[in-house]
Amino acid sequence: MPISRTSSKPSQSGVEDENIAILGAGALGRLWAAYLPADTTGFVPRNATTLSSFRLNYRLQDSDGREHTIVRRWLTGLSGTTLLLVTTKAGDTVDALAEIIDRLPESCPIVLFQNGLGSQQEVADRWPRRPVLAASTTEAANRPAPDRVVHAARGHTWIGALTGNAVGLSATVIRQLSRSGLEVRGEERILERLWGKLAVNAGINPFTAILDCRNGDILESSLFLDHIDALCEELANLIRAEGLPPHSPEELRDDIERVARNTSANTSSMRGDFQGGRATEIDYINGYVARRSRELGLAAPVNQMLTDRVKQLVSHPSH
Repeated sequence: MPISRTSSKPSQSGVEDENIAILGAGALGRLWAAYLPADTTGFVPRNATTLSSFRLNYRLQDSDGREHTIVRRWLTGLSGTTLLLVTTKAGDTVDALAEIIDRLPESCPIVLFQNGLGSQQEVADRWPRRPVLAASTTEAANRPAPDRVVHAARGHTWIGALTGNAVGLSATVIRQLSRSGLEVRGEERILERLWGKLAVNAGINPFTAILDCRNGDILESSLFLDHIDALCEELANLIRAEGLPPHSPEELRDDIERVARNTSANTSSMRGDFQGGRATEIDYINGYVARRSRELGLAAPVNQMLTDRVKQLVSHPSH
């Protein structure tokens, strides 16, 4: 797979001819930027006045272990943007998008890459006339240092519409993102796909953060073994209450353990956030499950317990 490393100059028409803009320069945003064509991809700054450089430089270790130097532009103009990827943390998404959306063409598809659930619905509800799509990805990326991104494992990305104006745009989005060489597919039932990923994240991420361990290590821990069946029962009850295709607790546990084994050496995004001193997305994973369960009259004490423990961990990191 080719890596698009550097672009020595903008396209002849200028910065505003950028094709793909990326809002969110964390691990996932930098991963997509590295693989997409350099001359048509750039990052959207939250505050252009604080930029110390017109370009963002970092190192990428690709999935084969090779190192690449990546250089991408910070975009100050968005009028020519044909696709916006939003790769911010879930809790930052609405505010970050609100800061730049008025500068974005009304017809520009907006693709949300957030973990968990809740932020996607917030965006779709706030901007229902915009073409908003959601992405569910199994591409694994982490950021062990501020200027370094590791593509820990290859995966797949599914794209589907969230708002009416986005229906029928998946093929266009997939065509643009496929220039990365990463696997991108359409998904008509994207919410079902997001729920499936939410269930897996809820069964892996908080345990890895609390235990400060890699994904595979949770499978032998007493914390995981003591709570996973009840957690999967809570997830199964909520999925059924949401009117989605039902999944038995046993199926959910199988999915969680399979992913944990297949990514056994990986560090989850939640553990990575904790290690890096960043806010976690627990409110949009187990916290979302607990909150939505209460709204539907269901109990979710295990998901609430895990949410509380991760929050305590962040508040008292020495513990």
